[in-house]
Amino acid sequence: MTTVRDATPADADDVYRLLSAFVTSYRPDRAVFDAVTFPRVIEAASAGGAEFLVAEQDSCAVGYLLAVRMPTLFAGGTVLELLELTVDEPVRGRGTGSALVRAAQAKAREAKDVEVTVPTRRAADFYRALGFKETAVHLTWRPVPRPPRRGPGPDAG
Repeated sequence: MTTVRDATPADADDVYRLLSAFVTSYRPDRAVFDAVTFPRVIEAASAGGAEFLVAEQDSCAVGYLLAVRMPTLFAGGTVLELLELTVDEPVRGRGTGSALVRAAQAKAREAKDVEVTVPTRRAADFYRALGFKETAVHLTWRPVPRPPRRGPGPDAG
């Protein structure tokens, strides 16, 4: 049985494992994760500026979702933007990712967010099946060049 709940500091090892398998554009740094990014995300979620959820099976996080809540002028309220969603390979296709997204949608309703958005290319059909509609192209500019990815992968070199 899978349970979706708010992430806690005790989830750090599982989330880092999931993150390391998920990313294609960046290489996670465990020291930065432990000292900076993970605590900041936990803090932002605690303060209501983000939703950070884990899907748990047998006391182990098998998936996570991270979304940030942003005040907007154009939408007339806050927008919840889903930034990261990943599920362990062995449990994919069993509804875990959908359960995480539905839980984030429920949190958005509770917070009275105007909309939930997700920039994606690889998983557009997954989100369409959950009621998302394509409305924009997502462009990215990086103020600091990212370090080269080590090891094999689509961004190596």
